[in-house]
Amino acid sequence: MATFKNIKSLGPLKGKRVLLRADLNVPMKLDDDGNRIVSDDTRILSVTPTIIALCQQGARVIVISHFGRPKGQWNEDMSLEPLGQPLANATKLAVSYINDCIGEEVVDVIDAMEDGAVLLLENVRFYAEEVSNDPDFAKALSENADFFVNDAFSCTHRAHASTVGVAEILPSAAGLALEKELVALENALGNPKHPVAAVVGGAKVSSKLDVLTHLVEKVDHLIIGGGMANTFLAAQGIDVGGSLCEHDLAETALKILDNATKNNCKIHLPIDVVVAREFKANVPCQIININDVAKEDMILDVGPATIKAIEMDLKICKTLIWNGPMGAFEIEPFDKATVSLAKAAGALTAAGSLISVAGGGDTVAALNHAGVAEQFSHISTAGGAFLEWMEGKELPGVKVLLAE
Repeated sequence: MATFKNIKSLGPLKGKRVLLRADLNVPMKLDDDGNRIVSDDTRILSVTPTIIALCQQGARVIVISHFGRPKGQWNEDMSLEPLGQPLANATKLAVSYINDCIGEEVVDVIDAMEDGAVLLLENVRFYAEEVSNDPDFAKALSENADFFVNDAFSCTHRAHASTVGVAEILPSAAGLALEKELVALENALGNPKHPVAAVVGGAKVSSKLDVLTHLVEKVDHLIIGGGMANTFLAAQGIDVGGSLCEHDLAETALKILDNATKNNCKIHLPIDVVVAREFKANVPCQIININDVAKEDMILDVGPATIKAIEMDLKICKTLIWNGPMGAFEIEPFDKATVSLAKAAGALTAAGSLISVAGGGDTVAALNHAGVAEQFSHISTAGGAFLEWMEGKELPGVKVLLAE
């Protein structure tokens, strides 16, 4: 297992300036007075333990983050200023703010900080040099601190100045949340307990082609759901009617199936499905055999026989990775398969027989909908970084934190 530097490796931090990369790109909405307020504080809560731990050691904590995609332009609607109070509420600490992230004025404010204080800097993406990992911008950021700590796994797939450039200049480490994430991911795919199962759902094969290609060489069971299952079914000559399907990827799907066979990976595809003639809530629908789909039918969920068969195999598995729903879970009754499988996985995890790791926005929403998110071993709120990890790609923001 790769060894990552953590905050303990930085040594005594009293009086030291620690630049902390957080992901404060949180959902926001306008209140009755037109002010921007946080509507989901999950990512704020994620970085809170690291801020508290650093402050308790007497460090001066300087928080940096991006917000939205301002494309190198100053945009008041993407300022981090409204996040100062939610950060203070979560940490129970006073949080100051300054409307820039580099420059002499910022350095002067940091130098005047008391030990154990917290300062929030402005959106790093207000500078185009952030995204291009400009060395001069990275150097300017590094002048704010003695140490760098990254606690934003969701940003580690980006080789930006605030994730890689600074880490190459300052003594660096993973924050508590990032460290926890890396350990969980290593246990799920790097060095897992076998048999390993992976659930991969979603609309299109094209969006998760690299994931599927990588997983058939790593896992023992690959469970394919959502619209992408239709592409695999159609590639094998099964009529999927009017369902979402990428017919042009038939040859690719067959190659993945063939590679799975060569690697002793069992592919799970639907044997029965839930179909309807239109995609609306509570429309007339029926459960049919996969071979009985009519021309006008739309496959909107996996059927109960399929889920029962998957659950039987899941009982013998030791590790589960989950990304994507089994069907159109946002609309009832097409959430049943996702909910049923999620509850089965949650129960096995609670019983201690399964290590379960899930990630991605739709996945987290689906597990919350099923009421089992807290039962899973680990839930990642990262989107792109989690997918790239599942694809077997090296994450630049993680690589730079490897212990030598």
